[in-house]
Amino acid sequence: MKAYVFINASAGKTLEVVGKVQKIEGVKSVNPCWGPPDIIAVVQVKNERTLNDLVLTRIQRLPGVEQTDTHIVIE
Repeated sequence: MKAYVFINASAGKTLEVVGKVQKIEGVKSVNPCWGPPDIIAVVQVKNERTLNDLVLTRIQRLPGVEQTDTHIVIE
């Protein structure tokens, strides 16, 4: 299962959040962007439960993360 996770970061925290997100298992790429969202991460996981854990437990709890928006790719 592939998904795009759009991440909004606190002011001045974008690069710090990028560094932390790219260390998370299942994250294939992570890029800072101009404008909202601040960061786009591409993730590849085995199922919805794993995606739920990755986004809700691992990404959303990182210091500097204000909001996420997840889009699951239709395959």
